[in-house]
Amino acid sequence: MNITYKNPGYDHSIDSISLFLTGDETPFWSEPIFHFYPQVDKHALSNCNHTEKHKYLNDVFRDIYENLREEIDKKVICYNAHFQNHKGQIEDALSDAFGVDARTLFNDLTGNVILNPICPRFLKERYFDVFYMNSERGALGLSLHEVIHYFWFHVWNSHFGDSYDEYETPSLKWILSEMVVEAIMSDERLSSLNPYFPKANGGCIYPYFQNMIANGTPILDTIDTLYRRNSITDFMEEAYAYCLKHEKEIRKHIEVSENAF
Repeated sequence: MNITYKNPGYDHSIDSISLFLTGDETPFWSEPIFHFYPQVDKHALSNCNHTEKHKYLNDVFRDIYENLREEIDKKVICYNAHFQNHKGQIEDALSDAFGVDARTLFNDLTGNVILNPICPRFLKERYFDVFYMNSERGALGLSLHEVIHYFWFHVWNSHFGDSYDEYETPSLKWILSEMVVEAIMSDERLSSLNPYFPKANGGCIYPYFQNMIANGTPILDTIDTLYRRNSITDFMEEAYAYCLKHEKEIRKHIEVSENAF
């Protein structure tokens, strides 16, 4: 397993930001961008059509990027060095968690260091975005979250034989993949590298999972118990059956939480 961090240039940054500001995204996804970039006038943007939004965002972010280009390039060097220092430890933990040889898988992952504080991942293309304001420890913590997704769906797909097209939001399979990160990250070899773990440090999963309840029990507690008592594929089966049983509650909680952000 290997991650190569790079600065993909301005176009990738603006395309990534536009994913969350030019559609009908809930405040959960758009507000962090307004927080980090007060230069973006939320009211002005809301009065634009789709084409005008792209032009407006380009006008705002072009100068921001040019002023930060050198800093982003420095972060790329720092992130790459920090990851390489801990690569073996990470591979050992992932091999044990997923029952595979992590050294032989995903040696072509790319971490794009960009302006967007929202950091999407792209499974088929094998890249994910990293916010440039992260320290090297923060960037690695975020990256571990994403790397877990790549291994999770590799094993999931091999076991279930379904389609990668089913692994994106709003699929329940996507929701489960976001829930399980905390349980897998609890391995000390991973958690010790992640400054966002545990919850008290900000959490390594979406915050609305932290207070999600089903049958009077925190869902994350149930997920953690299932993880610790099962093989990885048995865990996948049991956890997904659990989510199917409580899908209505899960989706309602996410809907309310994302709109209340």
